[in-house]
Amino acid sequence: MANVVNDGGDSTEKIVNGAVGGGGGVEDVYGEDFATEEQFLTPWAVSIASGYNLMRDPRHNKGTAFTEKERDAHYLRGLLPPAIFTQELQEKRLMHNLRQFEVPLQRYMAMMDLQERNERLFYKLLIDNVEELLPVVYTPTVGEACQKYGSIFRRPQGLYISLKEKGKILEVLKNWPERNIQVIVVTDGERILGLGDLGCQGMGIPVGKLSLYTALGGIRPSACLPITIDVGTNNEKLLNDEFYIGLKQRRATGQEYAELLEEFMTAVKQNYGEKVLVQFEDFANHNAFDLLEKYTRSHLVFNDDIQGTASVVLAGLIAALKLVGGTLADHKFLFLGAGEAGTGIAELIALEISKQTKAPVEETRKKIWLVDSKGLIVSSRKESLQHFKKPWAHDHEPVKNLLDAVKAIKPTVLIGSSGAGRTFTKEVVEAMASFNEKPLILALSNPTSQSECTAEEAYTWSQGRAIFASGSPFDPVEYNGTLMVPGQANNAYIFPGFGLGLIMSGAIRVHDDLLLAASEALAVQVEDEHFKKGLIYPPFTNIRKISANIAAKVADKAYQLGLASRLPRPKDLVKHAESCMYSPLYRTYR
Repeated sequence: MANVVNDGGDSTEKIVNGAVGGGGGVEDVYGEDFATEEQFLTPWAVSIASGYNLMRDPRHNKGTAFTEKERDAHYLRGLLPPAIFTQELQEKRLMHNLRQFEVPLQRYMAMMDLQERNERLFYKLLIDNVEELLPVVYTPTVGEACQKYGSIFRRPQGLYISLKEKGKILEVLKNWPERNIQVIVVTDGERILGLGDLGCQGMGIPVGKLSLYTALGGIRPSACLPITIDVGTNNEKLLNDEFYIGLKQRRATGQEYAELLEEFMTAVKQNYGEKVLVQFEDFANHNAFDLLEKYTRSHLVFNDDIQGTASVVLAGLIAALKLVGGTLADHKFLFLGAGEAGTGIAELIALEISKQTKAPVEETRKKIWLVDSKGLIVSSRKESLQHFKKPWAHDHEPVKNLLDAVKAIKPTVLIGSSGAGRTFTKEVVEAMASFNEKPLILALSNPTSQSECTAEEAYTWSQGRAIFASGSPFDPVEYNGTLMVPGQANNAYIFPGFGLGLIMSGAIRVHDDLLLAASEALAVQVEDEHFKKGLIYPPFTNIRKISANIAAKVADKAYQLGLASRLPRPKDLVKHAESCMYSPLYRTYR
């Protein structure tokens, strides 16, 4: 038998003559990846977990699935009913129970409860039923969960870093029990989905995103850390809510805010090293761009709202070319919304066209037009524009609203990233359909209530000719006897595989070419059977295979660019990605 040692009470395990330390992916100390599925495991906590404590440890708890031998070895006799269930039977029972709930928030709470008591079963459910449960653990339900987070709060998840911790952030990070952190998702809660400032209650977003990193991308749960930075809130309703869990003060801004973020980013690198991925999530526009620009040269940082959204939309556009014809350079793009998502998508489209045509990016940007709250962004407005909008100010007379902009620009692609629901009106969609045989309409704003239009509206108003995708899911629509299946331009297609690719290659920085590689890898996985249904994204049922292929392409590009630090380079990157992925199957305990 291999020698097993407890690593100084550091909640980690090393197997000296074999297994867990080197059998899985990158630093797999708990035996969580596919490569270690068949190996025996000792359930270490601070000491060997047994009895009541073992059943209260979500990482090792198996509930009624503990075998007779395990019940004897770990003092579980009498603590469990006598029946022994398989993990599959547990999954069947829980899915039956979840389907009894009519209110989505109740399903969300039931899933969070499961995550806190049986981690592997939570991920088994999510992986095996991803299309059904993705809207429960993430958008749109997570938006409502964040709005009511104070009321439904049961047990802290992740780290809360507030202004009270200024000067002590490194100490706070060391309070987290895990040392081998590979991905941090952090928010300050100022712009949660399309719901605005939810302050400290935005924690539901990092928790939800990281559950998808694990379920869809295979990043092991022990390597994930959700963080909320609480600098106050300007939401009066929350400030007056007795159940609000955050700081009851107006938001800190300027130097005070910048100093706290600087201390945080410095402490993260000091505590977790150069290769920890920090994903900025749902920061307001003015901070999101500044933080990404400031830290992209010194840290491994990624903003899913700017870069992840851009990558998944670009993938859909590349795939859609098989339906609408031509190259990207042949099309004209009009955006409603010029914030993080809109400008991020626009820039990545311009970069891809530049890559394909060899034209300078300054030239390819001219194919892309943006509308903000004041109308079409044109040269005459340049002096009053925020810096991230200025590259999109082209020569044109002023246009005040979206409908007039559509009629003036005559785009082939209409993209909504405004956070304003029902802004793609009947007149707008009809105008798009009047000069496009197959108008491409992407209503990307989340949650569903903020979507620029519904799938049914897009299909009906375009006489069934629109190619439609949205940020939140919509049910299939029957139009004139034909079943139209709307696609979902969900960032969950990109960021899990993208993150896995960065981790398995040991990338030290994010480069735009890595995002383009991810987009191209996703686009090629849309098959003819999907196109026949009008889909421009593959179904989520194959998401782990999709993520492995994206991870391989991202890692390959990182090695090509000299950004990878894990050497030697694996021969088969797809197989390596799959072997690195977290496996939710129960382990056999000694």
